Amino acid sequence: MDLNRIIQMIVNSVIRKLVGRAVDHGIDYASRGGKDPSEMTEAERDQSRSAKDLAKRARQVSRLTRRF
Repeated sequence: MDLNRIIQMIVNSVIRKLVGRAVDHGIDYASRGGKDPSEMTEAERDQSRSAKDLAKRARQVSRLTRRF
């Protein structure tokens, strides 16, 4: 393998991790409705948790469908 290909593999793995983290952060932000958890009521926190769980299940299903 040449050096260019090795560098490209490293850069791709770093970008993949950063994009995944950004997507997770965006899902968390959207499930909170843009509010800080300390400003939310208990019902809003419960709804936020259920939205996070739903997003987690959707990611798991998408991973499984890619395998097939």
